[in-house]
Amino acid sequence: MNITYIGELAAFGTALCWTFGSQFFEAAGKRVGSLSVNLIRLLLALILFCILSLFTHGTLFPVDFSAHAWFWLGLSGIVGFALGDLFLFKAFVEIGPRISMLIMTLTAPFSALMGLTFLNEKYFLPQWIGMIFTLFGVGWVIMERSNNTNKKRKVRVITKRGIIYAFLGMLGQTTGYILSKYGMMTSEGYLNPFSATQIRVIAGTIGFIIIISINRSWKNVFIASKNIGAMGFIFGGAFLGPFLGVSLSLLALHYITAGVASTITAIVPILIIPSVMYIGKEHVSIRAFVGAIIAVAGVFILFMKF
Repeated sequence: MNITYIGELAAFGTALCWTFGSQFFEAAGKRVGSLSVNLIRLLLALILFCILSLFTHGTLFPVDFSAHAWFWLGLSGIVGFALGDLFLFKAFVEIGPRISMLIMTLTAPFSALMGLTFLNEKYFLPQWIGMIFTLFGVGWVIMERSNNTNKKRKVRVITKRGIIYAFLGMLGQTTGYILSKYGMMTSEGYLNPFSATQIRVIAGTIGFIIIISINRSWKNVFIASKNIGAMGFIFGGAFLGPFLGVSLSLLALHYITAGVASTITAIVPILIIPSVMYIGKEHVSIRAFVGAIIAVAGVFILFMKF
């Protein structure tokens, strides 16, 4: 395998993990609620990280990381995992997944702008074109699918509050991504992405513990932990999401810019199409396939080295 493409392949692997992980979380959320799922998934991911760290480094936590790394990666976990996901799930409830996911695709250009501003990243014209292609394709598919004329589907009112929630969720994930890259940067290169993600998960877990305590929702968490079916889905999602998927996303930052990495991961809504067709038995139109082709074309442009 050409080492030149490790960053892009890691970002694509992230998209695959989030594609399947999100479906696990959706199934679990329908059973026990999203807030409980968020905390339990991070706790399970933290256990996996501790086991991995013990076998690879001989310690439960990355104690060799500097205070600089712990601070910025911890802040990234709070902003990205806790606050970002909190607002994103509020947006799902308020305006539904279509508009929420469409707004979340803005993560790519916002990551690029933040990377330009704070990390001195450089982007070339073909990469900007690739971002535009991918974002257009993803957005077009999401918009078309939500505009299904099936009379059995209720019309959802798009509120200003819901738009704000989704936008804040997008900003949370974008800012968390940039903070992660900054926290991982050292004079010798980049820190281990799995250890870096473990710090983010620790901070995100603390953030959700505070949120659940404020909401007095611990009873729901304990009930959820006893639901065997939900716990199975949460474990699968925890492995593919905050454990493997997020670690791959940080690995991608070793090799490519934040804007390019977040653009590749933006194709998650496209990758879900085969699953909803064959498992969910949903109708997918020609327009959805065209949108997928446009999005994938954008990814191929991003893979090109100029």
